[in-house]
Amino acid sequence: MKIIVCGAGQVGWQIARHLSGERNDVTIVDNNPVLVRRATDTLDVQGVTGFASYPAILEQAGGRDADMVIAATYSDEVNMVTCQVAHSVFGVTKKIARLRAQTYLDPKYSDLFRREHLPIDVIISPEREVSLAAMKRVAYPSAFDVHEFFDGRALLLGLVLDDKCAVLNTPLRQLSELFPTLRVMVAGVRRGGHMFAPEPEDQLFAGDAVYLLLDADDVSRVFEVFGKEAPKQERVLVIGGGNVGLSVARMLESQPERVRVKVIERDRVRAEIAADALERSIVLHGDAMDADLLDEARISKTDAVLLLTDDDRTNLLAAVRAKSMGARMAISLVNDPGMVSLADAMGVDAYINPRALTVSSILRHIRHGLVRSVYMLGDREAEVIEAKVLSSSQIAGRAVRDIAFPEGALLIGVLRAGKFMKPNSRMVLQEGDQVVVFALTEDVPQVDALLQVALEHF
Repeated sequence: MKIIVCGAGQVGWQIARHLSGERNDVTIVDNNPVLVRRATDTLDVQGVTGFASYPAILEQAGGRDADMVIAATYSDEVNMVTCQVAHSVFGVTKKIARLRAQTYLDPKYSDLFRREHLPIDVIISPEREVSLAAMKRVAYPSAFDVHEFFDGRALLLGLVLDDKCAVLNTPLRQLSELFPTLRVMVAGVRRGGHMFAPEPEDQLFAGDAVYLLLDADDVSRVFEVFGKEAPKQERVLVIGGGNVGLSVARMLESQPERVRVKVIERDRVRAEIAADALERSIVLHGDAMDADLLDEARISKTDAVLLLTDDDRTNLLAAVRAKSMGARMAISLVNDPGMVSLADAMGVDAYINPRALTVSSILRHIRHGLVRSVYMLGDREAEVIEAKVLSSSQIAGRAVRDIAFPEGALLIGVLRAGKFMKPNSRMVLQEGDQVVVFALTEDVPQVDALLQVALEHF
């Protein structure tokens, strides 16, 4: 595909990196020549310097033959105008815009983005994605990663195993024999910094980071089998009162079971805005590294600390300080994938990568076949893909054992007639099934090809 990525900041760079790695023809546009040069020097992309919303710049970037425009600059307004120009001047088929201001996302203004007004096909909101991801981490505190599939019917959980796990040193093929009614599949395993798709004879060891796909109704049993607890999070401290922190605090306030929320914000103006917007939460103005302020927030009684500022170093250092003073767990935003290893080394319990969430949201609109969801694991180590099986799919009507999945890919879940099912080698995939596939990054193109359908469906 010919794709124009507008914005060469961290989000745009990550999008371009991923798309160019999948052999798409990518051109990146930014008015900052330094950022454009960084992209062209490090990625297999073309670069154009200028404002993406200018018709002449978009034309220079190849707007007349582009299949897709992804507007991911720092300005919502530039992103919207870029999509308008791509539609009105160049007739680009698919326009994706990143919008940060929550007022644009209010459902009562949804008509704004119809084709006769602002023709944006897909709106990506990193703030909303991050807020939802943070809420999932709070809901499942024993997991370092959480994502929903099948509209919430199944969960992907990332767990670090310890000696309490009941299935250590046991071949995976025996899990079904030991727990025949437990609907869970081991998708991927990270061991010694290396991610792999396990074989039936492989065993799990203490220290492994495993990704499990399970029926949402079986969470408690899965936690028990894998040696994890599911404590309630009754006291939560949010560090950062910006768009994300405020959104998370509002969500926590709206939970059916009351959660006591406190927010720390360094900027006085933002702190006042947060205090006015929140109903029951306490907002404290100050530095999250200040031990006295953390004492005032009763950090030693806090079940979870959410580090949601836009600075990775602040998030990680404040996480260490909070845990050293008694916080039970710390969940941090980590924008730079290179700092994930530091987060692990510093004792951060779970992290959220906003860029990975944004790229995951975009990928499902680029892939072939009826791909419904794509979720990236780690720093492009692997993907978990949800798709629908149509009659012309290559996998329709075939037994799982007869499907040529690559070595680094596993079919890990099937939804049939609303019921989550563990796949086995004898299962025949049917038209209408929804499937979830784990795939190492290098094997994604082959999985993508398997999920393709005939052109008459489009």
